[in-house]
Amino acid sequence: MGKRHGAGGPEVSASERLLFGGPLRYDMGWNEHADAFLELNFRAMLVRLPGMLASSLRLARQADPRAARIVLACEVGRGAAQAVSLLAVNSALGKLLSGPGIGQRLREAAPALAVMAAVMLVAALLRAASTYATGRLEPKVERVATELYLERAANVELAAIEDHAFHKLLDTAQYGARSARSMITYGARVINAVISLIAAAGVLTVLHPALLPLLVTMTLPSAWGALTNARRRYESFHTWVQHARAGHLIGSLLTEPAAAPEIRVHGVGPFLLRHFRSMSETAEAEQARLSRLAARTGLIAAAWTGLATVATYATLGALLLGGAMALSVAGTAVIAIRTGSASLDTLVLEINELHEEALFVGDLHRLYTEAAERAIPAGGRPLPENPAEIRFENVTFSYPGDAARPALDDVTLTLPLGRIIALVGENGSGKTTLVKLLAGLYNPDRGRILWDGVDAARADRRLLAERIAMVAQDFKRWPFTARVNVAVGRSSVPLTEERLAASVAEAGAEEVVADLPRGLDTLLARNFSGGHELSGGQWQRLGIARAAYRRGRILIVDEPTAALDARAELEVFDKIRALAGSGQTVVLITHRLASVRHADVVHVLEHGRLVESGTPDELLAGGGVYAELYTLQAEQFTAKVPAPKPA
Repeated sequence: MGKRHGAGGPEVSASERLLFGGPLRYDMGWNEHADAFLELNFRAMLVRLPGMLASSLRLARQADPRAARIVLACEVGRGAAQAVSLLAVNSALGKLLSGPGIGQRLREAAPALAVMAAVMLVAALLRAASTYATGRLEPKVERVATELYLERAANVELAAIEDHAFHKLLDTAQYGARSARSMITYGARVINAVISLIAAAGVLTVLHPALLPLLVTMTLPSAWGALTNARRRYESFHTWVQHARAGHLIGSLLTEPAAAPEIRVHGVGPFLLRHFRSMSETAEAEQARLSRLAARTGLIAAAWTGLATVATYATLGALLLGGAMALSVAGTAVIAIRTGSASLDTLVLEINELHEEALFVGDLHRLYTEAAERAIPAGGRPLPENPAEIRFENVTFSYPGDAARPALDDVTLTLPLGRIIALVGENGSGKTTLVKLLAGLYNPDRGRILWDGVDAARADRRLLAERIAMVAQDFKRWPFTARVNVAVGRSSVPLTEERLAASVAEAGAEEVVADLPRGLDTLLARNFSGGHELSGGQWQRLGIARAAYRRGRILIVDEPTAALDARAELEVFDKIRALAGSGQTVVLITHRLASVRHADVVHVLEHGRLVESGTPDELLAGGGVYAELYTLQAEQFTAKVPAPKPA
């Protein structure tokens, strides 16, 4: 049996523990939403209503000012029409229920009836105009909000993307754009309901002061029920967002092309399906809990509403029987009570919906704020135009949550520009972390990275990135055409055939392109019609072409030949040496030490510390770590294979 997570919470499934190492729940106790946004009550909603409406209006004006004005004018007009209609009803009933004869009464009521007909026509036209303008406005609002979300998310530091708490905000804020769209409709309905309610309340107050409090009493229970359920849904969403993402992940793995061969050879399908079912059943238990609580809350609210309704109509009957109210006034009161009750019900429900969507839009705005705080800084000192070297001085860096084991520990080394520099070491030695610091993806915790004396931490990061081209070991295989996969290396410049052809040639990828069905216009995504898949070695060629297209002054290559055969490996290293011969700096990370024999400088890292530096010949003669690793690899090729034993 799994143990429960929190009071009354569902059991933690065995799948969560096995696949993800523990419960996939966010603890709402520390979350800012628990205090600031889950205190949903009618007073809080009324206090926040102007701000929510203003937020909706700002989004609408930003997306389409003209459509926003139309929606606002139409909803105000519809509310005003409701007031005029009630006054016309009161006048018509007064004429129809008093007078000498039915003919005379009909003639006297005719103007009021005509006004009612005209108001109904105007209200219908206004509703049609509002519907049309809202239909135009909603998708634009969602697009604007989504663009802002994506723009801010794409501009934050890499450390923010890798931070658990910030990624949780990314998960929840992505729903804010859809909520921003919904807020337009809810905001329009709230404006209409407010004006309609004011009209009905004004009529009731004039008819008899006791009717208005009774009208409010009829609607308060439904308000309480709606708010209570909204609080539960929102809190549940935030608590379970990571669990939901994990469930979707398992489902997507079953249809992912990269996982398909292993799923079939190793029979992983039933295993994933079993755990998908387990994760889904855990989530279903949470939905059942919410439904059970919602049903109970609805019954209580319905009972209160029924009692309040009986009291309201009993009071109205008592006033009529006691002679304190005329029959025509009582008829108008009944219509006004029904109209007011409907408007108040609508108002409470729509404010609740508006408030609930505003919570998610609030997540979006918090993302905007935090992303701005964690954005890659704009501006800074210019870097030297032609620096002679980049120097790491006592650089220490730890990944978040792992400060006890620095990825780099007090590293001091020099990278002479215009040369081939090799970074060597076993897995986990800090090589990839070092080049990420070099590329400005991280800042050191301690120490400095100097470009001829200019501290990279104070330099213009965008100008620094302009000088870097990188072929990472796990570079992105974009699901676009081969042309885009190369040209994305420098997407800010016009795409030219000459630059493409030169880059493909520099990477030795002409044969890869020639073998594609449509050349550079071949879609490299098998999950689309007409898509094509490349081998690992072919992708690596395109990755090098992408770096060549970028034409950065410093080329960082992380394990460039991992997926290549021996012949292709020699060709790639020839290309890399040619780049260095033209003056480009090449920083090479590789486990194949024979491949670095042409490097000008080799830095050997071990457990995050620099242990050796020098030319390949110097390091081999020194008999240190490099020599030991080189000898181990060489023995793999020189050792004799034992003869097979006779049968």
